[in-house]
Amino acid sequence: MKELLICDDHLMIRKGLVAICQTQWGLTSIDEASSCNELMRALKRKTYTHVIMDLVLPDGVTMEILPNIRGLYPELHILVFSMQPFGIYRAGLARYGITRFMSKGAPERETFRQLQDFLYNSPSRVSALVGPAEKTAFDRLTPRETEVLHYLLMGMGSAEIGNILNMKQNTISTFKRRILEKSNTKNVFELKELAAIHKDVFELSDDFS
Repeated sequence: MKELLICDDHLMIRKGLVAICQTQWGLTSIDEASSCNELMRALKRKTYTHVIMDLVLPDGVTMEILPNIRGLYPELHILVFSMQPFGIYRAGLARYGITRFMSKGAPERETFRQLQDFLYNSPSRVSALVGPAEKTAFDRLTPRETEVLHYLLMGMGSAEIGNILNMKQNTISTFKRRILEKSNTKNVFELKELAAIHKDVFELSDDFS
């Protein structure tokens, strides 16, 4: 029997996924969580077979808790469902055996196909499509640094990013400094130039979904 946990901080997304899984595949055992803390508490209370989770939640980035999840629940099937670009997180997710990624911007037909493949454990098409990921300077970034990088490349300043991530501006500035150091760039302009070289890493492409 499939035991599904859906973790997303947006109620409508959770309810939409629940409705789809119930009507399309007859799933009856579906629980919800809206934060990293709720996700970990739910996993502790009950044995799940499948988890659908966003990358960015109000209390953190789920990649930060993946080592614990994989250590405690190695057989758990995980699908990442996010608006974040897959490529930028690909190397980090692969370290924990996660190749299933679904973009929130994917067409309806593609979303249904991916959900079905995930729930019935069909071979992941992501690894077959993209092959081994090319190593980049961005692979050295922590999950939080990767998240900040995403917004920097969108042209946002420290104050704006801080508001989005609920962090102080000086904290974002510290992350920015670390990103520049690790990528061996001097400013955001050079950072964007480096990102352009690895354009596939930062695009939200349905080919990876």
